[in-house]
Amino acid sequence: MKVLLVNGSPHAKGCTYTALAEVAKTLNEEHITTEIFQIGTKPVSGCIACGHCQKYGTCVFDDCVNEFVALAKDADGFVFGSPVHYAAASGAITSFLDRVFYSNASSGQNVFYLKPAACVVSARRAGTTAAFEQLNKYLTISEMPVISSRYWNMVHGISPDDVKKDLEGLQVMRILGRNIAWFLKCKEAGIKAGIPFPKQEEHIATNFVR
Repeated sequence: MKVLLVNGSPHAKGCTYTALAEVAKTLNEEHITTEIFQIGTKPVSGCIACGHCQKYGTCVFDDCVNEFVALAKDADGFVFGSPVHYAAASGAITSFLDRVFYSNASSGQNVFYLKPAACVVSARRAGTTAAFEQLNKYLTISEMPVISSRYWNMVHGISPDDVKKDLEGLQVMRILGRNIAWFLKCKEAGIKAGIPFPKQEEHIATNFVR
């Protein structure tokens, strides 16, 4: 089993990475393979609603979004991490996730269906709960089981060394890793036991304009 962890910070080895690395370390101890996917520092365009993904199955912008969706097909779980910028997730990961989830849904690939996921945020001081709530909405609209920890998944610090001193935050990351591993193992056991996935219904779109 494999979990993809997405670093939405422009700093490859910064505070967000430090939190994700703690989750990854714990998952590895539970015999779960991990890979940290770095969005990077190149500009990430937002969705332009062009419809390319509906016709061709990929986003019209061939960048880290298409690269990630290709990797996501073989992944069993996900952790999305972001620094807090002005009490919200970073612009890069917001544009990234908008296009990842929209192109996946519009193309009918459904690669995230019933795959467990969690979100992690990193801040110097405040704005963590707002950013955390923002990120979790991508999961709940996609029928992804949201894995929780003992507290909201956040760390505090202005540098990786500061984050390493946030003992409670790091503990939250470790508990999160163990909970993800437990869920993955339960899901695997359920599949082996022949328990079917939930019955799916066709989407009903209600228009509230009268």
